Amino acid sequence: MKKAKRRALNSTRAPMLVFMAPFVILFTVFTVTPIISSVVLSFTSYNMFEPPEWAGFDNYVRMFFDDDVFLIAIRNTLVFALITGPVGYALSFIFAWLINEFPRGVRSFLTVIFYGPNLAGNVYFIWVYIFSGDSVGFLNSVLYRAGLIAAPVQWLTDPKTAIGVVTVVILWLSMGAGFLAFVAGLQNKDHQVYEAGAIDGIRNRFQELWYITLPQMKPQLLFGAVMTISTSFAVGYEAMNLTGFPSTDYAAHTVVLHIMDVGSIRFELGYASAVAVVLFAVMMAIWTAVNNALREKGE
Repeated sequence: MKKAKRRALNSTRAPMLVFMAPFVILFTVFTVTPIISSVVLSFTSYNMFEPPEWAGFDNYVRMFFDDDVFLIAIRNTLVFALITGPVGYALSFIFAWLINEFPRGVRSFLTVIFYGPNLAGNVYFIWVYIFSGDSVGFLNSVLYRAGLIAAPVQWLTDPKTAIGVVTVVILWLSMGAGFLAFVAGLQNKDHQVYEAGAIDGIRNRFQELWYITLPQMKPQLLFGAVMTISTSFAVGYEAMNLTGFPSTDYAAHTVVLHIMDVGSIRFELGYASAVAVVLFAVMMAIWTAVNNALREKGE
């Protein structure tokens, strides 16, 4: 029996490798190779016009001890991640859970409504109009007519308000692929488990959610966590379109924008690679912590 299984496995191994080859090649070329290249270049001084020169840990020392703008960027990025990440993740699941019991047509309509901001593309001009700093801007005009302000508020250029505006927009955009995964996961639950739970003493929806629904949705929860973490740490273009590049006093400057600044504008690609490596390491550390937490919940 073992020899028959071994022969069957050997006979299917070659076709499997053939079918896997395109993905493995593309993944290696466009994912693994850039990551390895970034790690190597992070230890060099490289401006794209001359050959890289070995610099050791100089880029990392400069990053944490001689680059005040990077410290501002990492602070802003962590603020965005700590606010928009958990809140966006929770909102995605809550809305998916709330619309799950609606009829199929209503549920599909609400799914499109919640996912709509991701389909809208770069519609930042809407938010620029809402938070416009002149008296005809939507929010300023409403507040002025209500007697709440005496002069227009510079929402997008004032360092005190810029990061808050960007946070609001990011939350508006938070219903992404994770939300769709939650909707799909809730529709594929094993309903027999709920019947068994009712017999064992489950009495309300919240107990069902905690003891039955969440353990069944571990794959979707992990996928949503990965998407949320990557999105929250990749905030950059949203802030640039809203507050300019760079923003006033770097109030909404993020690590992604800093990589763009030092890499695409100053052509300090070695230093930009070091910043990217640090961002990647932080994302992986947080994802590992979330993965372990969800694994414990699943068990």
